[in-house]
Amino acid sequence: QVQLVESGGGLVQAGGSLRLSCAASGCIFRLYGMGWFRQAPGKERELVAAINWSGDSTHYADFVKGRVTISRDNAKNTMYLQMSSLKPEDTAVYYCAAAKDAYGRLESDEYVYWGQGTQVTVSS
Repeated sequence: QVQLVESGGGLVQAGGSLRLSCAASGCIFRLYGMGWFRQAPGKERELVAAINWSGDSTHYADFVKGRVTISRDNAKNTMYLQMSSLKPEDTAVYYCAAAKDAYGRLESDEYVYWGQGTQVTVSS
């Protein structure tokens, strides 16, 4: 059974940094494209960043470009999201997800496995 477990969320002041991790088990991690999504209260879930199986192709949402870096370590079955210059509007639950194939997909319905999420709160 595939499991994705996020960690690293928390409370941070505006302008601060956080690194989220997503640990995968029960699957051959390197076969999957991966993504980070977020959902704020009352809003739709949205893609933050996506990465292909090898890590050499990435995509970022416009609202985080220049502030976040997605990466993965296939030897550790782990994906990361390094976030800096955080803003109060970045406050949300952040989810990691595994795509239907090896590519970093852009739509949530192209992801087949999801973690439970980790809360990120940015105070002003």
